[in-house]
Amino acid sequence: MADKIKLAQGAGGEMMDILIKQKILKYFGKDIQKGEVSLSMLDDSAVIDDIVFSTDSHTVQPIVFPGGDLGSLAVAGTVNDISVMGATTFALSAGFIIEEGLSIKNFERIVKSMGETANNANVPIVTGDTKVVEKGAIQEFMINTTGIGKKSKYLEGNIKEIKRYRKFKSNWLLDSNIELGDIIILSGNIAEHGIALMSFREGYGFETKIKSDIAPVNSLMEKTLAIGGVVSAKDPTRGGLANTLNEFSDKSKVGIVIEEEKIPIPNGVRSACDMLGIDPLEIGNEGKVVLGVVKEKADEILKEIKKHSLGKNAEIIGHATNKIKGVVLETTIGGRRNLHKPIGDPVPRIC
Repeated sequence: MADKIKLAQGAGGEMMDILIKQKILKYFGKDIQKGEVSLSMLDDSAVIDDIVFSTDSHTVQPIVFPGGDLGSLAVAGTVNDISVMGATTFALSAGFIIEEGLSIKNFERIVKSMGETANNANVPIVTGDTKVVEKGAIQEFMINTTGIGKKSKYLEGNIKEIKRYRKFKSNWLLDSNIELGDIIILSGNIAEHGIALMSFREGYGFETKIKSDIAPVNSLMEKTLAIGGVVSAKDPTRGGLANTLNEFSDKSKVGIVIEEEKIPIPNGVRSACDMLGIDPLEIGNEGKVVLGVVKEKADEILKEIKKHSLGKNAEIIGHATNKIKGVVLETTIGGRRNLHKPIGDPVPRIC
């Protein structure tokens, strides 16, 4: 029997990486190298002629859940992918694929939520497309959002600040920019999105306390760039913190040591993960940022992040080193373990 696509191949971990690299990129030829930040680099966005461009398709189930819904997710997800490149999103498109039979009430709720989230992020939705398919072809409602952005007004100053302390060749905040001595900052609690959605979907009951963290992070990114010294940034969505840290390590060719006790994990999330036997570091988030910053600016950047409504629980969680390979977690009990890229997301269909 011929091989078939598996759910884990779209979950943001190692299996998706293999699918993209072995079954997709090879058919795009020279186009994968086009642009200052090309498809082959597999960052959160591409850069073509100084325009930052990203797209994301959202298939979350259920479409409404504690702390958010498909609409807020669709807007925040694409705004965040552009923001972490060091860019300002100035327009979005919205493509709807709707299953016949979806209630007009739920449809309007999602669209209203999209509009409110876009307004809060100060990013207009300027074009789109709507398709309705027969019942059973998809699950209820899927949305694609595409965003375009331009260089943040603070990015040049941020890079100038980096160059006060070390060499820096990139014009953008790429996964491959981290070097020996750089500090890793996490902007807040992890795993809330995945646990809130899974709990609500499966009826575990955690949803009464745990809500999704969905939020556009563009204003938070602007605040950090204004301080200066940010070399890399990524929103830890599919595959969670573990996937993001391994992306940094693999592309930058540097080891990363993380202090487990510094990672902000709410007690409710930790209890849920313990009960379900899943690792909170592998669970997706939708309103957080992981930053690599030059060590001389780390405390100042952390202080600024903590002033922001999305960064109250931010922490310095680790640093880059040449003494190890990959990502190593210094555990709370005093040992060390390798933190690998997850095979797939332990909580599917969360974005």
